[in-house]
Amino acid sequence: MFMLASQIKKIVFLFFLFLLFSGESLAIYDPLKNANNFFGIHILFPEELETAAKLVNSRNGDWGYVTIPIQAKDKDILKWQGFMDEASKRHLIPIIRLSTEEDFIDKGVWRKPDYYDVIDFANFLNSLSWPTKNRYVILFNEVNRFDEWGGETPDPSYYADLVSFSYKAFKQRSSDFFVILGGFDNAASSDGTKYINEFDYLLQMVQTNNDVFDNIDGFASHSYPNPGFVQAPNAYWRMGTYTYNFEYNFINYYTNSEKLAFITETGWDNLRISDAKIANYYKDAFENIWKKDSDKIVAVTPFLLIGAKDSFGIFSFFKDGTPTLYAEAFETLSKKKGEPELNKTTDKKTAAENTIKAEKFRDGNTEDKNIIIPGYLKEYIKTILGF
Repeated sequence: MFMLASQIKKIVFLFFLFLLFSGESLAIYDPLKNANNFFGIHILFPEELETAAKLVNSRNGDWGYVTIPIQAKDKDILKWQGFMDEASKRHLIPIIRLSTEEDFIDKGVWRKPDYYDVIDFANFLNSLSWPTKNRYVILFNEVNRFDEWGGETPDPSYYADLVSFSYKAFKQRSSDFFVILGGFDNAASSDGTKYINEFDYLLQMVQTNNDVFDNIDGFASHSYPNPGFVQAPNAYWRMGTYTYNFEYNFINYYTNSEKLAFITETGWDNLRISDAKIANYYKDAFENIWKKDSDKIVAVTPFLLIGAKDSFGIFSFFKDGTPTLYAEAFETLSKKKGEPELNKTTDKKTAAENTIKAEKFRDGNTEDKNIIIPGYLKEYIKTILGF
């Protein structure tokens, strides 16, 4: 009788695992198959959503995009579920960029991401109720720079493996996660120590892992008008507002299915050129470049909605609480009513209810990269198996 009960427990356990990792949804959907308002803005704080919505959903627009970073030590479930709820209310589609944290002593250097970070983020972000079916997640930031890689020489091989691991980790938790390759510094030159040119970097990723770009659903592009963030948008070359197009051609040459672009950063230096000229540049870029490639581009979220004078102020759309001329120009551009597939999950748990399973995120085991069991599930397993 004891043996029978034990076998029943194991069967129940295996069935539970099947339900957990098979997921409820079928898969991500193509965001361009429906009407898509590709206008967006990059923000730094959830409190900026109301201002962002007025900008990206203006002129008959609806369901524009916001890109926002989340740091590894900022997994506050009340804060981030509140963000998701507010984004839903404001009809904004979140693009969440994974981030580590700044070095305590060496300011400006960010810790190199690792496998545990991925597990933590996958568990945490899966515990949230998102506004749309697709859950857009960017895998870290400008990893071809030493200061975004723990102060070390950038490592395309490691990042390639991390990307493939991340794809599996997020998809195991929900097939609604839309995994996006991190954006690169498009102006970096390969110097052998601190920087690697992004296309050299991408090539080394493929040489290390030839199917790495099949392990993403899209890619982030930092299509800055370089050098110096001052170039006119009509310059067709790799270091400008057309960067996304070169990346699109390169990445899709090595994939079995089309990978769409997300221009999550772009912008001009308002200390070196006038706000009026920047306004004209944005109009030109949106109407004559990016809109013409709207079959390749899901979102364009310029950097940055609000930046302090001593921190990203040169890109800020607002100065001392007042919209710039280019913010006003952005607002007047004609937009679409986006019609994304919304999150239809009936289990709308509150942030407080999710807190219990959000408490332990660092118990995952990276030894087995095929099945990753969250810490809270391990405790459940021990209980039902009588350990």
